[in-house]
Amino acid sequence: MKERLKTLRKELDLTQQEFADRIGISRNNIASYETNKSEMGTAVFSLICREFNVNEDWLREGTGEMFLVQSKDEEIASFIGKLQIEEKNSFKKRVILALSRLSESDWQLLESIFLKLKQD
Repeated sequence: MKERLKTLRKELDLTQQEFADRIGISRNNIASYETNKSEMGTAVFSLICREFNVNEDWLREGTGEMFLVQSKDEEIASFIGKLQIEEKNSFKKRVILALSRLSESDWQLLESIFLKLKQD
């Protein structure tokens, strides 16, 4: 399991501190899991899987794919859920609020801009 935890962290391009911060535990805990000095409890497995969309079977046993496949709707719901716990006036919240206030014609204009950007 320790190899998979480190592999996951490297795949996400996170330091031990950044990884620990995302799931709300100490960096020392991550280090001790990666060196097999202590065992991860069920709660930590759940935190990691939920935060990073990791396949728990892969993390525990090495079976299946590293990440769970999500539908577009699930990805959006996950993003919005995480957004709810961010600081009140975060950039992400301000952008989503601005998007929520667009009219249908604004959305069409925005789509045409994105399509032009995609062509370049």
